[in-house]
Amino acid sequence: MVSTLRSVLFAGLLAAGLATAAPAAADDLPVDLELVLAVDVSGSVDEQEARLQREGYIAAITSDRVAQAIGSGAMGRIAVLYLEWSNDNYQRVVVPWTLIDGPMTARVFASALTEADYVTGRWTSISGGIDLAVASFENNGYEGMRRVIDVSGDGYNNSGRPVTAARDDAVRRGIVINGLPILNDRPNPWGGRPPQDLDKYYEDFVIGGPGAFVVAARDFEDFGRAVLAKLIREIADLDRTPDVRYAER
Repeated sequence: MVSTLRSVLFAGLLAAGLATAAPAAADDLPVDLELVLAVDVSGSVDEQEARLQREGYIAAITSDRVAQAIGSGAMGRIAVLYLEWSNDNYQRVVVPWTLIDGPMTARVFASALTEADYVTGRWTSISGGIDLAVASFENNGYEGMRRVIDVSGDGYNNSGRPVTAARDDAVRRGIVINGLPILNDRPNPWGGRPPQDLDKYYEDFVIGGPGAFVVAARDFEDFGRAVLAKLIREIADLDRTPDVRYAER
């Protein structure tokens, strides 16, 4: 029943997100950035690694450096949503749209993420994560000067529709996709080796839009450093030219 309800809710969100975009409502709150953090919880990500990812986002979103980046914007506030994805029929919003305009609201977001449970899937559908992220922008109560999807993961798209199709649909709607591939040499639970060129894969097939970029984590332990650098860069809008596609490795 829960699975069926989730599928119905996702179908509704997806239909809304892929329909022709409606103009912002008069009471939508203007923000500098609407940001979706779309995080991989596929079978290759164990509970320890999932925790490292969450801890990285929690530490980054509550850091002084991210607070300074938010404060540097014209309005000094952003809206953030955190979702997790695995196979093509498993994506879920973990923390709904939350206004962050200072340390207190950053802690509210971090607390909600800290308290959420861990649920993992088996396959890797980056496209499914992007599709739900696109749908979530519609009628969310905010009107951002920019809309960005921040995708992190440790594998290729192997479930659902082609990731390039999802990426291109998002870019056509004026959404930028940035990537945080997690490079590591740990075998997955089925004995397979992780991809060794995941940073290049994200550059070629996942990211898109003006100023899109990749920041690679060298492994899960390096995730905190990478996500901090990435959040500062996208919140402060440091890439304003359409030909910038690759950042630090």
